Amino acid sequence: MPVKSKTAPVERYFSAISDALDGLNTYLGEEDSPLYQHELVGAVVASYLGRLRGSFDSWQHRLSFADKFRVSQSESGFPAFQNVLDLENDRKGAKDRLAAFQSEEEIRREMVNYILHKKAFPKALQQTMAERRYLQTVQDGEHFSPLVLPKTVRVSVNPNTKRPYYIVHWGYFDGSANLPLVYMAAIEDSSEDLIKTLVDKNGKLNKSVDIPLPVDGLLNPALANQFDTFCDKNSSYSLTLSTIATSLDHDFDHLHPKQLRRFVLGPFYHADITDNGANVDKILQKVRKEENRWLLTWTLQEIFSVHEKPAKWGLWGGDPAREEFHINTNDLDAARMGVSAYERHALVPHEAYQALFASGEADKIFEDYKRHVISGKQVLRNFE
Repeated sequence: MPVKSKTAPVERYFSAISDALDGLNTYLGEEDSPLYQHELVGAVVASYLGRLRGSFDSWQHRLSFADKFRVSQSESGFPAFQNVLDLENDRKGAKDRLAAFQSEEEIRREMVNYILHKKAFPKALQQTMAERRYLQTVQDGEHFSPLVLPKTVRVSVNPNTKRPYYIVHWGYFDGSANLPLVYMAAIEDSSEDLIKTLVDKNGKLNKSVDIPLPVDGLLNPALANQFDTFCDKNSSYSLTLSTIATSLDHDFDHLHPKQLRRFVLGPFYHADITDNGANVDKILQKVRKEENRWLLTWTLQEIFSVHEKPAKWGLWGGDPAREEFHINTNDLDAARMGVSAYERHALVPHEAYQALFASGEADKIFEDYKRHVISGKQVLRNFE
């Protein structure tokens, strides 16, 4: 859906997204938050929320000189994927484009001279200033790009297998589903050279090896580029976690994925913009304060290995070790997602939740969702 940059609805949309990201960040940062307790999950997701906020900040600057801004009106409620691609292209060329601009001080001086001599507002110069500031935010800030390359954030040794294992995360903005995704994987490495380097004679992490975490890419340099390529080609929302984990297991003979998590942010509902949930949007339109007419959902999916099938080698070859992943077939949704477990969450302002509750539709709308309500600066979790 294209929306004019000067209209109030798009301004309210950006304000609502900002409030939603603030609320989710508050939820993640509380020590008794379930995500905070999931080891690094809360901290990792929060870092990607920072990237997403950087993207929205840049897009908002772009509205000052661009005619239109596209939002996925009936799917995710997030900006259309073309905006993500445009931002990535602008990031790559920002330095050269900025070099062609005058400094802010020079542009400001020309604006003053124009007003004094022309007795009119210098609209063209204002747009030049806005574009310059946009490019500055693009160059200086962090953004949620189509693929945020993997980082290794933790290294340890499995005391049972005596292999090093890594916690690796990466981000992916899915162009089809129009959703930002965050992946985290716990991966053991059976490469002989890495075992010799990282594991001491006592079967523990070799403290003499200095590893300045986080490390860009997979810690194993021989597989890092191949792993980046894998993430780029195997992170679509349409792929189940079991498909991704199995592909990772089969594409890398010496990497053994023990756990894979996916954080799916969205859909986002906003009364002024979206119609991705007609009943929800209709109720949100009745909320008195315009700034509270939104609802953010997210899903955390997980798959883990329950057994490693040992490698078999003979004179004529053999098979490397392979993982056996648990899929919860007792839960139809878990089976459909190809996961061991999942959680659905919803974050909503208190006034909007009251409107949804008063409609009599709250239980239907929030079925299988853990509800979190923003009240002032607090997030009330598992709200009933």
